[in-house]
Order: sequence, then C-alpha cells, then structure tokens
Amino acid sequence: MNRIFFRFFVFVMLAITVATFVIYFAFSRLFGDPLEDIAFKQAAGQIFLLEQYIDKAPADEWLVRLNKVREISNIKLELIPLKNLSVPWPEKKKAALQQGELVIDVASKSFFRRVDLAGDRYIGSADDVIHVQDLPIDIGLALKMEVMRYVIVALFLLVPIGMWSRSHWNGLQVLSGVADAFGEGKLSTRAVIEKSASIYPLAQCMNHMAGRIETLLDAHKNLLQSVSHELRTPIARLQFGLELLRSAAKNDSLETRIQALEGDVIELDALVNELLSLTKLDQEPTGLQSPFSLADKLQDLLHNLAYLFLDKKITSHFSADLGEIRGDQRLIARAVGNLLKNAAKYANYHISLLAIRGVDNIIEIVVEDDGPGIPVAEYERIFQPFYRLDRSRDRTTGGFGLGLAIVQKAVSLQGGNIIVGESELGGAKFSMRFPAQARC
Repeated sequence: MNRIFFRFFVFVMLAITVATFVIYFAFSRLFGDPLEDIAFKQAAGQIFLLEQYIDKAPADEWLVRLNKVREISNIKLELIPLKNLSVPWPEKKKAALQQGELVIDVASKSFFRRVDLAGDRYIGSADDVIHVQDLPIDIGLALKMEVMRYVIVALFLLVPIGMWSRSHWNGLQVLSGVADAFGEGKLSTRAVIEKSASIYPLAQCMNHMAGRIETLLDAHKNLLQSVSHELRTPIARLQFGLELLRSAAKNDSLETRIQALEGDVIELDALVNELLSLTKLDQEPTGLQSPFSLADKLQDLLHNLAYLFLDKKITSHFSADLGEIRGDQRLIARAVGNLLKNAAKYANYHISLLAIRGVDNIIEIVVEDDGPGIPVAEYERIFQPFYRLDRSRDRTTGGFGLGLAIVQKAVSLQGGNIIVGESELGGAKFSMRFPAQARC
C-alpha cells in the first residue's frame, strides 16, 4: 500500500519539475529569456556608460572616450571585426546583432553591439563589434530564488496532498486488513470507517458484499448439515431394518438381497462422509500449524493402511534430509491417504511412495502405481468433484469421484499444488509439492 503513495509522491514532484521547465521555455519563447532580463538589469550601469557617454561623443572623440573608460573601469572593452565574430548563438540573436541591437551573453558575462551601422565613428566602424566583458552579472541569486519558488510551490501542493493521501491510506489499510481476515475464513470481519471518510461508500459496499457472502456460506453450510442429517437418519433406520431382516431370513435368496441392500446403505453412508469431508475443507480453517516429522507421519499412515496392500507390493523412500516440516498433519495425512487408497484400487501389483526435500525448501510427495494410468486429456478433469474416468467400475472400486478433489483442496490449503503424470511403473503418478513452512 505504501508503494502506491510513494509513487504518487514521486509523480507529483516530477510533474512540478516538468511544469517549471515548461513555464521557463514558454516564457523564453514568448517574452524573452528571463535570465537575460536579469543580466540586463545587472549590467545597466555599463550599458548606460556605453550609450550615454561613449556614444554621445563627437565622431572624432568616440575612440578617446572609449579608451578613457578602459582606463578607469574594471570592465574589459574590445573592438572585434564583425567577420571574425563566431559565437554559437541562435539565428534570432545573430540577426539582432546585425541590426545594431545590444546582445547580451549571460554565460560569458559580456555583451556585444556593433559600433554603428553607417561607419560614422571612425573609418570602418560599421564593420566592427564592441565586446564588453567582465560584467557584474550574477544569476546565482536569481536561480536560488527560482529554487525557493519551486520548493514553496511543492510544499504548498504536497502538504495538502500528503494529508489527503494519509486519510486514504489509513482507510485502505483497514480495507486491506478486512480482506486478509476475510480470506483467512473470519467471515464476520467488517470494515469500520468514519462516515466522513472519502472511501466510506467503498467500505459500505465491501461490508455488504462480505455480509452477503457470509449469509450464503452459512446457508450452504446449514443446508449441507441438514441434508446430511436427514440422510443419516434413514440410513440408520435401513441398517436397523436390514439387521432385523437378516435375523428373520430363512432362505439364501433373501440373504443375498439383504447383503446387496446393506452394500447400498454402506455406499450411501460413505458418500455422505466424503461430501462432509470435502465441504469441511472449504468452510473450516486449517488445523494447528505445528512442526512434525513428515517421515514418521508417513510411516504411521502406511501402517494404518496396511490392510489395503495385503495382495500388493508397496515400496517407500524418504530422503534423509526430510526432517521436520510445519503444517497441518491432518490435511497432509488425508491427501497422502487418499492417493494411496486410490493407488490400491487401481494398481495391479506395485505401489510406490516417495518423499523428498527439494530446492527452495519445497517438499515433494510422490505416489505411483502400475495400474492402467490416466489419459493426458483427463489430467485436469479428474480433480473435479464426482468426476470418474470409468463409471462402469464404480461398483467394483467403490469410488464417488471425491477422493482426488479432497486431495487437491488439502494440498492447496497447505500452499502447494499437485501434478499428474505417467509413472515409470506404467500407471499414474501424483506429485504433491508444498513449502516446508505452510503458508496457510
């Protein structure tokens, strides 16, 4: 936020500077160079001496008076042939000199003028230029005055702008804090700004938006909880009724039917649980961000899921520098567990789990299998809720298309991402990457 107002400050200073130069060149173009006007005033005594004493002399005394002035004055006077005069002047100044006007040169503290145009002073005077040097010209004071004028204008502009910007900056800081808190899941946060503030309407709009979002999310959460509750109630009744039917069953066909119904109930119950898990990841803040040993956590996870790999070979490798990471153990375990369960469903025989610490302190966890793999065209879609590659296998695999959606959400909450690829084992490869210090 500070960067915005710093850039604004620099922009205003540059604008004032540019305006100063534009004013100077515009005035020079229209009314003459202001510095030359100052120089003319400072050299007024020497100009008066030339025009009212030397030039007023009779023709035969003009050179005599010029020499007297040379003797008694500190200034230096020279007569230069016009054809030998070479100065880097603009054409306007050269034309003025040709017409007999006095031309001042501020840089060299001197002025030039033709002796006369008719040659009346002495023989060849029309072809000579009088060059008066060492004039008491000092434009430093004038430049200091211009700088002072620039500073005063800048202050009178920047002080009100700074006060006005400060009020805006404070208001924007409040809005920025509200946005950060809202993004962290604190949906009840609102911006408190005085009605007199210029960004008060923006704060009101932001508060209205936050209130609307909070209401919608609460309604969505309440609806989901209500639906899950309503679903769990008939599921429990069905389970109870099926148990009664099983105890009263007297033939194999009825027993088979009851088992099929029990399978449907179990599937429905698992679906509700998966839906609740996915929704909670969206609506609930992440757990405690504490340091823990990732290798130990993954070993515990493999031990707890060992029943899935009874007829399969699973290999694991954790790099020696894996060490501790800081994050939500629950989210990481859920993500890795879902990938291992997914691999157990589709792997033919071999499953691999790899965890390493890469460059920039990035943790990478890779799960691979030797199953049928995933088509490249489906890499993005498989993370969509309820999306399944082969619906004909839903009954055999028991999937609902929510497991990978939960994985992606969990990894995202840890500040990382997940990449799908082709495994060297022949099946699918899932690579989760996230910082060792969780950003969430």
